[in-house]
Amino acid sequence: MDGIYDKRNKLNDLTGKEWLKLTKSFWVSEKCKEDKFAFQHPAPFLIKDIEKLISLFTKKGMVVLDPFNGVGTTLVASSNLKRKGIGIDLSKKYCKLVEKRFSELNIKTGQKVICGDSLKEISKIKGKIDYCVTSPPYHNILKNNGQGLRSEKEGKRSGPRIGVEYYSDDKNDLGNQKSYDDFLNLFGEIMTVVYKKLNDEKYTSIIISDFTVNKKEKCVQGYVVKIMRAIGFEFSGTTALLQDNKPLYPFGYPYAYKINHQHQNIITFRKKSL
Repeated sequence: MDGIYDKRNKLNDLTGKEWLKLTKSFWVSEKCKEDKFAFQHPAPFLIKDIEKLISLFTKKGMVVLDPFNGVGTTLVASSNLKRKGIGIDLSKKYCKLVEKRFSELNIKTGQKVICGDSLKEISKIKGKIDYCVTSPPYHNILKNNGQGLRSEKEGKRSGPRIGVEYYSDDKNDLGNQKSYDDFLNLFGEIMTVVYKKLNDEKYTSIIISDFTVNKKEKCVQGYVVKIMRAIGFEFSGTTALLQDNKPLYPFGYPYAYKINHQHQNIITFRKKSL
């Protein structure tokens, strides 16, 4: 153990030194061999990144929710850290992949997968949750005509996934909303249900980067903070998750400046007691 654990610590099981390291305003994304399975999903988490968040905002045995579960990286991280994970996803395909992933990693207990609509399923969870961490679909950007970050070009792959896949055809999928406003409204509805299920004084982290809508750059973080504060959450801060392995593309060159997104924002909020 690095440092001394303070018995007054009600948030997590970290020592003072371990806690302090995780308060930096940026982290460098970390890979591990178990991440490979996750690249069957269009926008995968990395296990070590999520482990840092779970270790910072929970103690052993606490309940962690991911309302956009994908292929279950939050649940894998929860299992590794002896937390009770609950993951919800609309896609039957991804729910089945989570079961396969659990089998390969020999995860047998402590983690629950719910295949359904988070807007309906969260309120059905028995008891309260202690932490929510998730990365929502980025509106409808996976349905554009581009070939994506990990496409195959001239016989070479720029990453572990080929091409672009969108999540589902379900009308309730955040990735299928017709407009950016529709996307934001549905996101707000889902996070309102999360707020009601979350224990007082506990945290929620939203992992998302800025993106373009109709070729115009959106300050997505600003919209997320506004929505979450309107729900009742207190904004706690943003950690930049640096992803320097992403390739650079000459967007706009040589006519106009267009940004390459080399990081995601981990935006964290707290539910204060009334």
